[in-house]
Amino acid sequence: MNKTSTSLLVIASFALLGLTRAHAADAGANWGQYCASCHGKDAKGDGPAAASLKSAPADLTGLAKRNGGKYPSDKVTSILRGQANLVPHGDQEMPVWGPVFWKMSGGHEEVVQERIANLNKYLESLQVK
Repeated sequence: MNKTSTSLLVIASFALLGLTRAHAADAGANWGQYCASCHGKDAKGDGPAAASLKSAPADLTGLAKRNGGKYPSDKVTSILRGQANLVPHGDQEMPVWGPVFWKMSGGHEEVVQERIANLNKYLESLQVK
């Protein structure tokens, strides 16, 4: 590969990473694309696909309330990454998004972390007081 081809490849890689980061930063769009079909746009468990599931999706608006008033971001992160066992989901009916986000990011862990952190912030904003 010549110097010009290498330079173009590097530039294209950075451009793709920039696009991936921009999409990762849009937590509302990510929620709509990955979570709302089951959990609903307001995270109340009433998404359009909810009726077709074995177990009803959780109403996620009360996570902080059920956790002594503090939003459990570490627990949500471990669930999204597939590191926590969800008893209601039994056979992992809920997709594990960590590996999906990893592939989408082209293996850039910082983009995966950004996407999950922004989903956490978005979900935290939907918590009932």
